[in-house]
Order: sequence, then C-alpha cells, then structure tokens
Amino acid sequence: MAHTPPSFTIGIEEEYLLVDQDSLALSEAPDGLIEACAAALDGQVSPEFLQCQIEIGTRVCGDISAAREDLKRLRSTVAKIAGDYGLAPIAASCHPFADWKEQHHTKRDRYTELEKDLAGVVRRMLICGMHVHVCIDDQNARIDTMNQLSYFLPHLLALSASSPFWQGNDTGLASYRLTVFDNLPRTGLPPKLSGWSEYERSVDALISMGLIEDSSKIWWDLRPSASYPTIESRICDVSPRMEDALSLAAATQCLCRMLYRLARNNQRWRIYEGFLLGENRWRAQRYGVNGGLIDFGKREIISMGDLVEEMIELVEEDADALGCQAEMENLRRIISGGTSADRQRRVYENSLAAGQDTKDSLDAVVRHLIEEFHEDL
Repeated sequence: MAHTPPSFTIGIEEEYLLVDQDSLALSEAPDGLIEACAAALDGQVSPEFLQCQIEIGTRVCGDISAAREDLKRLRSTVAKIAGDYGLAPIAASCHPFADWKEQHHTKRDRYTELEKDLAGVVRRMLICGMHVHVCIDDQNARIDTMNQLSYFLPHLLALSASSPFWQGNDTGLASYRLTVFDNLPRTGLPPKLSGWSEYERSVDALISMGLIEDSSKIWWDLRPSASYPTIESRICDVSPRMEDALSLAAATQCLCRMLYRLARNNQRWRIYEGFLLGENRWRAQRYGVNGGLIDFGKREIISMGDLVEEMIELVEEDADALGCQAEMENLRRIISGGTSADRQRRVYENSLAAGQDTKDSLDAVVRHLIEEFHEDL
C-alpha cells in the first residue's frame, strides 16, 4: 500500500500584551474588547491567563502564504479594536516595566483552577509566547519527529528572543520569559520517547492519579498537541514583527519536513542527551543570536550566522516544496539586525544616551514595540 506523507499544514498561536496608549503601562481588557474581537474574528481570539493578555490562533493553513494572510488579519483586527478602547497590543514576551504583582487573572474556571493548583508560580506568568503547529498525522511519526526536532529548539529560541527586560530591569538575558515559565511543572525540553504508546502511558499515569485532567497540562517546549494531529513547538518568544514570526513558523515547518524526509530514506538526525541540548537552550536564552550554539559533532561553538546558513541549506528542498524560501532567507535579517531583544536594548540605550531617564527610556521601548507590531500590517 502506498504511503501517504503528512500534509505539513501549519497553524500559529500568538499571545499579546495590552498596553494603554498614553501611559504605555499594561491595561486589563475592558468589558467588551474580547467579545468584539471574538465576534470580528469568528472565535479565533480568546482571553489568556492574565486579564492584560489576549491570544489569537490562525486557521489551519496550507502554506506560509495562507498563514501570512490570516495572521495579518488577526493582528490588524486586534490592533484596530484595541485602539477603539485606547489600547495597543504588543507582541513581546515580557513588558519592559510591568509588575506581575499588580496583574489579575481572568475569571474562568480553568484559570482559577490553575492558580489554585500552581499557587505563586503561576501568578508570575506575565509572559507571552508563540506556538507553531505542524500537521503530522501518524502518531509514531509525530513522536519520532519530536525526538529529532528537539535539537533545533535552541536555534528557534535564539532567533525569537524578545524578552530582555523584567520589571524595569535589563536582565542580561535575551529571553527572560523562559526563566519564568520553567518554574511551572512539566516544562522544558521533551523527554526522548520510544513511540506514541510510551507517551500515552506516561500521560495516562498522571491523568489516572488525578494530577492533570488531560495532556494540555504537559507544557514541554515541544509536544504532541492535545487537540490536533500536530507537533506543537512552544519554544519561541512571541515576535513583535509579523514577518519574523512567519519566518520562525516556516523554519519549524521546513525542519519537520526535512526530518520526516530523512526518516523515509532510513536516515535520521542524531539524538543527543537532554543535558547537552539544555546547554544550547541556556545559551539561546542568555545570548540570543550573539553567543553561538554548540555543534556537538565538532565540539565547537558555532556562530548563529553560520548555523542559520547551515539550516537554510539543510532545508532547501523542503522550503522549495513548501513555498517558503523567502521566509527562510528572512532569517538572515534577524542575524544582521539582531533579535527583538537586541533592538529593544538599542532603543533603551539610545534614549538614555539622549538624556532621558530610566522611566522615559523604558517608555520608548514600549512605543518601539507598538510600532513594530504594526510594521508588516
């Protein structure tokens, strides 16, 4: 019987923070905003854990062009409706100066249970991410791809970094978001699994003991989706620029196809210990694209510029087949111009150099993030 390859259709979920257009501080979504967005976007928008957050999700997209069209519509509509309330969305993983202790969680049963279950850990979750779904119908192929794709998660994190500031301080990290998220249970790099049955047994053990109600409470950097026949990458910070988000989604899609293609040819990407991959994950979190990652075969630290060139070459056939060559090549723009974390720091430092104080300079960063949200719309 002929084998039917996966469709590799994609979906993108993004979380945004809502800020007051005048004060630039976080603002809770007023009555009517979420409802207006949901009505305009046919249910593709929802509240998040905190009342100052909003989440969108594209439809199932056949290719990156369809994802661009849908994501542009979602971002534009949220921005327009938020503007009617004097607010603006920003797509950064941490607000530069907000205090998590001043935020309130959304009054929904799921979020109330989360706060009850996770206590002080979840109350600090003033962070936003981007999730990319890639359809791989076969369950065992999904796990096999997940085992291999874990190698590339630090690459994607480094390119997406957008959270250098936390509570008014420069953390020194490119992605502070993960230091907050990693306090939750069942997070971090996924374990190596032998197949779908081992994954199910592990999840069912927790469900049967009443510790979680379903697999949506497994918050690994990469997981089989609880709702769709997809592999779901959750490693990325959310990107202020829409085109950068699309490039990261395209890279995830291409890497999945490349790894599946290798498997069909009885080849595979070498699987390394989580201990080693965790070292690259930390380097990405700390340095973004500026520190390089370890090539475990060569036992050398390789610059992110060289790694991106390798990745573009590695998935060339897949980018051609999926129609996302331009999006892959756009990764070079992130290398040359820096990540969002780099750009935020430049805005902050330039403002200080121009004689502005710390508060005004942090405000300048928020204004910059609002501008970048609208850049590609």
